[in-house]
Amino acid sequence: MPNSRLILQDAPGKRVLLLGNEAIARGILEAGIGVMTTYPGTPASEIGDTVSKIAAEAGLYMEYSTNEIVAVEVAAGAANSGVRALTAMKHVGLNVAADAVMTLAYVGVKGGYVIVTADDPECYSSQNEQDNRYYALLSGLPCLEPSNAQEAKEMTISAVEISEKLELPVLLRTTTRISHTRGPVTYGRLVKPNLKGEFVKDVKRMVMVPANARPMHVKLLEKMEKAKEITEKTPYNAIIRKGNGEYGIISSSSAYNYAVEAANLLELDASILKLGMTHPLPEKMIAEFLNNHKKVIVVEELEPYLETHVKAIAKDYAPNVEIYGKTKEKYFPRKGELSTRLVAMGLAKITGKKPPIDFEKIDAAYAEIAKTLPSRPPILCPGCPHTASFYVIGRATGKKAIYTTDIGCYALGIMPPLNIGDILICMGASIATAQGISKTTGKDTIAVIGDSTFFHAAIPGLINAVYNNHKVVLAVLDNLTTAMTGHQPHPGTGKTGMQAMGNRVLVEKVAEGCGVKYVKVVNPFKTKEAETVLKEALQHPGPAVIVFRAPCALMTVRDKRRKGIEIKACKITDQCTDCMACINLLGCPALTVDEGKVRINEALCVGCGLCASVCPYNAIACSKTD
Repeated sequence: MPNSRLILQDAPGKRVLLLGNEAIARGILEAGIGVMTTYPGTPASEIGDTVSKIAAEAGLYMEYSTNEIVAVEVAAGAANSGVRALTAMKHVGLNVAADAVMTLAYVGVKGGYVIVTADDPECYSSQNEQDNRYYALLSGLPCLEPSNAQEAKEMTISAVEISEKLELPVLLRTTTRISHTRGPVTYGRLVKPNLKGEFVKDVKRMVMVPANARPMHVKLLEKMEKAKEITEKTPYNAIIRKGNGEYGIISSSSAYNYAVEAANLLELDASILKLGMTHPLPEKMIAEFLNNHKKVIVVEELEPYLETHVKAIAKDYAPNVEIYGKTKEKYFPRKGELSTRLVAMGLAKITGKKPPIDFEKIDAAYAEIAKTLPSRPPILCPGCPHTASFYVIGRATGKKAIYTTDIGCYALGIMPPLNIGDILICMGASIATAQGISKTTGKDTIAVIGDSTFFHAAIPGLINAVYNNHKVVLAVLDNLTTAMTGHQPHPGTGKTGMQAMGNRVLVEKVAEGCGVKYVKVVNPFKTKEAETVLKEALQHPGPAVIVFRAPCALMTVRDKRRKGIEIKACKITDQCTDCMACINLLGCPALTVDEGKVRINEALCVGCGLCASVCPYNAIACSKTD
């Protein structure tokens, strides 16, 4: 992440290399947005992180909200008080926020309001790869899709302007490739944010009881007709290059970049229609493009959203044009992230052109090299307190219980040798899923969840467990941060998005407030004590909550380095029999086996001492540095 001073520079014309997410943060400043809310989720995290560091100096309000629907509701309140606002979230976050977003489309906004949804083709850091363009269609909201960092900044500003013109929230849909690719961004002038709002009461517009909702739905449809005029004129929808008339390519977002590269690779003389505003689509522009070509190829990632609409337009305006994509003959995959290679292979199949690169030869060479490369599965960090928690859970249950798990670093508990995690659906699902399993199987069931996820989505499920007296144990792995997405704060830390201390909310106090009778806090590195407590919890006749609290190892290492404290690695002593207990029980990446001998990688070891506590021969020596 660049120095925050760089993002704050009021230097129109200056070119800076930024991530797509950082470019959106810059767009927030150039759009004069006064309120920015988020729940951190990759690939959107850097938007909030960047703004959090500069919010106070920039004069805007930023918060890490408890979850995405709260983030939308806070921003909606600001926007309906006339203050420009933006909410950022990953694609599945929009599922959480959907209840608010769908009705907010009826209510509308008075100040510009942008909802950034960062989709994740290939599931690089997500539980699914849903295509959120359909949310624009479902809600009746305009949608913009940048194809590079510069557009990410410019579209943030344009989305605010469109929002205020239509009095509607506007979706800004990015993908992992757009969010996390660096590109040159030319700065515009900063606009001072306005934080002074005024809420004007208007019950018929603002209060969505049925009598008011029905006419506001009509109003929404009228606004979408105006949006159709905008999409026909916006510079984001344009023919980028003209070909000989036989082939035309329609594309958007990151897929557009692959389409251009693939067409150049094949020396394909094709026109390219680039769509940056994908809802509503420019029907007249697309119809004209169809009529000017014999064959049209639609290149897009994930679902055939564009293809379906292009075919519908073709039926009315150009029924004889041939349209290629992924619905009839599958020239392009409907899953995963596209690449120049995948698009080139699809174009080659359609046009009969031979790719100038022998991809099969490259695959064969890679497969041969890959045989010599070590596997690199995702694992927990050296010294991670979750490893200790999973060791305790496994010991206390003999690994015979059922373990429902959740979204976060601790999902990696499924990896051997820990093997804790039997079902994962979505954030907060662990606690309620455990209740259904416990009720129908009668087996010990432990729900595993992180601290940030607990505040995000677990509380209704926990209340349900109390209300219906479900016999489950909720293990909250509290590492005092939102670790997986970049160490953002949450209510349990007390730190806010404005880099100031607010009120800390403790997991155990919330659990007690929900009515849980058995609530205990343990240090996971004190394995025997923690195991005793967990065994007690398993015997409790109703819901029980155990908070395994120890800071994230990365935070601990960082803090020690800042304070100049030496990090002393553990040592293998002569008493080691190479029984492999430490290897087989923990799977710590700092523990290795070299020619049958256990070794500790001192460059990785953080001296947490967990391995020493499980060694049956006391053959590992660790020095306490605290």
